[in-house]
Amino acid sequence: MITVYSSDWCPFCTNAKRLLDHKGVKYTEINVDNQPNKRAQMTELSGRTSVPQIFIGHTHVGGCDELYALERQGQLDTLISTQD
Repeated sequence: MITVYSSDWCPFCTNAKRLLDHKGVKYTEINVDNQPNKRAQMTELSGRTSVPQIFIGHTHVGGCDELYALERQGQLDTLISTQD
């Protein structure tokens, strides 16, 4: 399962979702706009307050930059294929 904590106004969120869409993978998007309980959940899980925060299975990938770094290193497909 892939989970993306995001905001409607975040260009980094848009770019991260675009990469996942390009990969053809399904993900659950949790929008934290005006939902302090969802943002608190994201912060508790990731230790970060910024969006996006991306989880692939139980692995916290981080944000958009980290997602694209995994792609450039050829590691994103492997991580996606081993998800729970």
